[in-house]
Amino acid sequence: MGYTIVALKDKILEMYPEIMKYNISVSLEFNEEKNAYIIKFKKNRHELTTHLEKKDADECMNGVKCIYFGVQIGQFIKNFEERR
Repeated sequence: MGYTIVALKDKILEMYPEIMKYNISVSLEFNEEKNAYIIKFKKNRHELTTHLEKKDADECMNGVKCIYFGVQIGQFIKNFEERR
C-alpha cells in the first residue's frame, strides 16, 4: 500500500482526536531497519516515542484502529494530565 507520512499522520489525527484536543504535537519518520514508523508525541517537556509496525500503519490507513497504539496515546495523555 502506498501512502505518504503526511497522509498517515493525518489519518492518526483523524482516528485519535484526543491528540489534537490536548494540543499534542506529533512527528513521524519511517525506519527501514525496523520496517516501522517511529512516532513522537510531545506536549511541553513531556515526550513519548513509540513505533507503529508497517502492517499496522497499513491497517490504520484502511480505517482499522490499532488497540496497542491507542492505549499508548491514552496513557501518555493520562500521564500528562496527572503531572499538570
